[in-house]
Amino acid sequence: MTEPVPGQIVSEVEEFFGASPEVAYVVLLFLLIVVPRILVRWKVPTAITSLTLGAAAGMGLGIFVGDNTVQLLATLGISALFLFAGLEVDVHELAARRRVLVQHILIRVVALPLSAWVVESLTGLSWRASLLFVLALFTPSGGFILDSLASWPLTGDQRGWVRSTTIATELVSLMVLFFVMQSGSLGQFVLGTTALIALILTLPLMFRLFAQRIAPYAKNSDFAFLLMLALVSAFATRKLGAYYLIGAFVVGMMAQRFREDLPTMSSEHTLHAVEVFASFFIPFYFFNAGLHLQTQHFSFAALGVGVLCLVTVAARVALVAVHRRWALAEPLATGARVGVSLAPTLVFTLVIAELLRDSFGASPALFGGLVIYALANTILPTVLLRTPPPLFDQPLASTVPLEPARSEPTA
Repeated sequence: MTEPVPGQIVSEVEEFFGASPEVAYVVLLFLLIVVPRILVRWKVPTAITSLTLGAAAGMGLGIFVGDNTVQLLATLGISALFLFAGLEVDVHELAARRRVLVQHILIRVVALPLSAWVVESLTGLSWRASLLFVLALFTPSGGFILDSLASWPLTGDQRGWVRSTTIATELVSLMVLFFVMQSGSLGQFVLGTTALIALILTLPLMFRLFAQRIAPYAKNSDFAFLLMLALVSAFATRKLGAYYLIGAFVVGMMAQRFREDLPTMSSEHTLHAVEVFASFFIPFYFFNAGLHLQTQHFSFAALGVGVLCLVTVAARVALVAVHRRWALAEPLATGARVGVSLAPTLVFTLVIAELLRDSFGASPALFGGLVIYALANTILPTVLLRTPPPLFDQPLASTVPLEPARSEPTA
């Protein structure tokens, strides 16, 4: 499908609304902020509502497709969401649960290549595309899960475990994602890795410069600095072909290292500010994702792919339950509830579906199947745990009192 040019987009919007484009954006803002929250009453997650609105605008009305303003707002949303995820990385909390977390990561490290081999054998995809496909199936959506924890029927220790597991898994998945995207050739891998290392080495210098030269004379500028640095880093990793989320996540993690020099950088106030910013702009990401959906993405073949993908959810939940039974002597039913909490893969699946479509020429059935899978597993905790879906603006999960991490019994 030919991508419309900006001038063409403006004329289509004006023709549809019978007014200036500014009115169209005001109407869009109202729809994305108000309508999803109304539908939460019927337990429809806001992300799904925003994506559906995007699909209706793109497939049904033919407006906003390829709109640069919407794309920019979507980039702000996804970057802020992964900045927030990076800020949530607590090394001490991860260390407190290191034994079970290491076991969990090792299981995933073994499962990833085996599952990718199965996908490659069944679909004929390249090994790189197959590994990305498996990441799309297995990686929990950190932003969605962290925002949901406060409302899910879990104990404080279980919430802490879900939070640590989600962050650790997402961290490993981002590393694998970067490796896959840069492994097209040796030259690309060396160049991409060198650029990422240079970015990681440069960020501490930026933080120190800000702490010494700017922060003392510009009060309350921490949030603006953090956000701008995340956006610049996000665009840098996007240029490397590794998508925006890696750069934003790295900035969030780096900010945690400077909590002594810049205590407000990772304070609850800053975390809340980043989450509120993300909650405002993330609907544009889902709306923009919906704009790129077409009728062929919801064919019977795509539905079949989505159903097959959903089978893996049961396997993931069972694996978590069995692992917690073995490592923590926890009842299988309780472990299954924790496993359901880790089921949503919403953002990560949508991001990788885009990469598979744009960089690896994935078929419409494969792309549509992943979208169907992401939408379905996002609803699962709401249905199975019987809780309302998050609004992406609830109080931080980290502010919910957590029980201290228990000393893990020897298996």
